[in-house]
Amino acid sequence: MRAFTYKQYGSPDVLTEVSLPKPTPKEHEVLIRVHATTVSSGDWRARSMQMPRGMGLAGRLFFGITGPRKKVLGTEFAGVVEAVGAKVTRYAPGDAVIGFPGADFGAHAEYIVLPEDGKLVMKPESLSFEAATALPFGGTAAYDFLVNKAGIKADEEVLINGASGAVGSASVQIAKHLGARVTAVTSGRNAAMVRALGADAVIDYTTRDFTREGARYDVVVDTVGTAPFHRARHALRPTGRMVMVTGKASDMIFGALKALFYRRKFVSGVASEDRAILQAVVDLAETGDLQPVIDRCFDFADMRAAHRHVDSGRKKGAVVVNVTPARRGEGSGHAVQLGAA
Repeated sequence: MRAFTYKQYGSPDVLTEVSLPKPTPKEHEVLIRVHATTVSSGDWRARSMQMPRGMGLAGRLFFGITGPRKKVLGTEFAGVVEAVGAKVTRYAPGDAVIGFPGADFGAHAEYIVLPEDGKLVMKPESLSFEAATALPFGGTAAYDFLVNKAGIKADEEVLINGASGAVGSASVQIAKHLGARVTAVTSGRNAAMVRALGADAVIDYTTRDFTREGARYDVVVDTVGTAPFHRARHALRPTGRMVMVTGKASDMIFGALKALFYRRKFVSGVASEDRAILQAVVDLAETGDLQPVIDRCFDFADMRAAHRHVDSGRKKGAVVVNVTPARRGEGSGHAVQLGAA
């Protein structure tokens, strides 16, 4: 099978297309032919080893000290079950599925094997493979932080910093689904897009600093690591919650203590990759309450170009890679599709 692998950290040029043996599912495993995958920020960090300030050593310990432990990247995919192990009962050949290997990676290949009780759910017919693959990474992180960790409630004022990325665009929609009033922080060129996703107000970070405007919010969500607590606290109401999806090491480690000193609450940690969260996100997409944003679509042979686009820091939502060319013209299906490569 075709796959992209890498043996050292660096630019997209470290990626190499190779031929690997097609995996064989064990008795409780499912073999899936991948139709579409993405290049996520998780793939970017694992490949480039560009970490938030102070997190470099932690990154090396997690991904590999001298080189990557996982040779095939790819945190999410949509595809079709090709074969199942002898004791699999949940899936059958021909089932269309959405998978989220997450930190286990492996989706930048024509085939992948997952446990039947792993992070794998049925793909609704209303979602194209492209739309489906753009859901797990951003959608599950947004859902876990906003619903499970922060407990956002109806009528709360929520500010989302980095509202046009995969996590940010999902956060805007999930916060609106919960009944919150949402202020989105993004660049001016993305203002119309985040308004279309449901944002009630938009702040262009290139001309305004939300931490200095005097407005106060019940919840501030930082999805990109550019709003450290020492600045964001000025935008929080008394007893407000700072939700840090990503940020510098000092905030991630000591944020709760800092927040306690200022009588605020601090929410951080690692997003759960639980299957139940993935199913909840897919259910929201099926009803139209969550639309994945697709920036561009690349062919599998152009994997390095897809990585370069993510490296540029200008992506909006997800960057999709079509692994199976026959599905290219299928349509976006419950997705906001911005362009194609």
